[in-house]
Amino acid sequence: MNENWDDDVRADMSDALDGMVKEDKAGKGIYRHDAEGSDDMPAHIKSSLIGASVSVPISNGKLATGTWQGIWFLEFRNMKQKRKVLATIQGEKM
Repeated sequence: MNENWDDDVRADMSDALDGMVKEDKAGKGIYRHDAEGSDDMPAHIKSSLIGASVSVPISNGKLATGTWQGIWFLEFRNMKQKRKVLATIQGEKM
């Protein structure tokens, strides 16, 4: 969950992650795990940095996010991937 109003935030976040975690496009062997492509290991690292889950506040049956906040679904692989989203709702009825 992050700032979701200005598209520049997503672009800057992507640029920052790409700067921290380089893809081995030149095939120099900077990662041992490379059997699934040069973008695979960087995707694992980025996913570990960001995390794979988020707690989203809900109040009175509605998202209780900030004015500009939104939920981001991030894909770090270059090629299209089929993904599933699992939502688990926890809480108590008031």
